[in-house]
Amino acid sequence: MPDDTLIHDKSADALRQIERLIAIMARLRDPETGCPWDIEQDFASIAPYTIEEAYEVADAIERADWSDLEGELGDLLLQSIYHAQLGSEAGHFDIGTIARRISDKMVSRHPHVFGDESREKSAEQQTADWEAIKAAERAGQAQPRVLDGVAGNLPGLLRALKLQKRAARVGFDWPDVSHVLDKITEEAAEVVDARDNLGPEELEEEIGDLLFNIANLARHLDVDTEAAIRRTNAKFTRRFNAIEDTLAAKGITPSDSSLEEMDAIWNEVRAADKRRKIKPD
Repeated sequence: MPDDTLIHDKSADALRQIERLIAIMARLRDPETGCPWDIEQDFASIAPYTIEEAYEVADAIERADWSDLEGELGDLLLQSIYHAQLGSEAGHFDIGTIARRISDKMVSRHPHVFGDESREKSAEQQTADWEAIKAAERAGQAQPRVLDGVAGNLPGLLRALKLQKRAARVGFDWPDVSHVLDKITEEAAEVVDARDNLGPEELEEEIGDLLFNIANLARHLDVDTEAAIRRTNAKFTRRFNAIEDTLAAKGITPSDSSLEEMDAIWNEVRAADKRRKIKPD
């Protein structure tokens, strides 16, 4: 059994540290004695940093760098405290009302933990229940349209997925993945036609349609698009670094090389990757 005294001490220290961070942020924003840069900021100017910190948290998790994750979570926590301070100054909300609101939401959305409902449910059923509770909340917030409430400034693929999931809940969805693959083939052909016969706006639209349907394919196959593209970005980086290393051993840089030479090295690295994936009998 855990030591209750130790748990109490850790909780008390956590509260002290959060209170300290709140006080630091208030000091930074003090109009007379604060930091000039912090004083000038507002919700809009801080929002990009908030998004950036969230991605850096995800990157640390991807790399399983727990020390770095601790620091990145601190940076993300600072963003919440920053927005809370801005809200308090404007009379909109403060850290207490923020914490109360999310606490109330967690309790209401987990009736199987905090209420009388049974916990004997699958993860899939609990997910379905969660979405049903969210839908009921939206209905009570005067959001009559199915797609209302999906944030407009989410990353494009993530917003596409959320829009598709919302539409699917009311039956607007392909019945199986084969239809999605057919649609991707159709959209790819339209991209080629737009490239050859139409203008830049039409080409942009057709590429957007193609990306939207690729996101739909990932949803149907239960693939995380962000995880998939991060993995491919990491693979591309590793392989291109190998090209640079191979060329450096010859005393040249990519700028001094040719596409044919770099492509040959790329194919060698790619073949080596495939060999590593083949397990011996």
